[in-house]
Amino acid sequence: MAGKLRSLKSWWLLWERRGRLAGTFAYHGGVSSFTERLRSVEERIAAACRRAGRSHEQVRLMGVSKMHPAESMAEAVRAGLTLFGENRVQEFEAKRDRLRGLGVSDAEVHLIGHLQSNKSTRAAEIFAGIDSVDSLRLAERLNDAAGKLGRRLPVLLEIKLSAEPTKTGLEPEGAELESVLERLPHLQHLEMRGLMTIAPLDENPETARACFRRLRILRETLAREHALLDFRELSMGMSGDFEIAVEEGSTLVRIGTALFGERSAKG
Repeated sequence: MAGKLRSLKSWWLLWERRGRLAGTFAYHGGVSSFTERLRSVEERIAAACRRAGRSHEQVRLMGVSKMHPAESMAEAVRAGLTLFGENRVQEFEAKRDRLRGLGVSDAEVHLIGHLQSNKSTRAAEIFAGIDSVDSLRLAERLNDAAGKLGRRLPVLLEIKLSAEPTKTGLEPEGAELESVLERLPHLQHLEMRGLMTIAPLDENPETARACFRRLRILRETLAREHALLDFRELSMGMSGDFEIAVEEGSTLVRIGTALFGERSAKG
């Protein structure tokens, strides 16, 4: 009976979410402001926290600004959002000067997309954190780059919990993940903060729930086995599934469409 109730609630959330997402697209016509969309997302996070018996303060909101102009980020900062996620080194490099020109100096921008190791030096220079570390080689290169900059670079390990070939990340039972975890305590210029994942694309919301629950359980297991590492952060949940992610323990949701609307093909 409990399982049926959870399933019904998940399907109801899916239909409600579709309606809300459709509504976000109207903002291009001036129907809603970023402040209103931000307030709506925060209210939905708060409601999900109440359902899970959690405090709203336990969940942070990251605005995914990839393929949106610097002007959109500036509007978000004026509305009170200061944490952002970008997918590409080159794209954010192009936005940085424009943000300064717009008077934005307090935005904290993390890389959340796949990072090629040959771009690690520049990424360590321009991003506040790298939330998509998916190999030992990348971790070591980021550590070297951060050391030359005289900084400690916050990182999350990206875990692949989907069979989709386009998804990247460390396999949860793979030898590479274990190698990274064993090496991290010796990479003194990296600050390990937790795990990140992207749920599979699936119409059934229970697929996302299972993915998020699996990451939470993995985090608990790894934290016991690697006591020297910090696993405080669980970055999971995007515009289509963040309420389920919050119910399953997410501490950081990455929201793009529900805040910024559809992305421009030109970026």
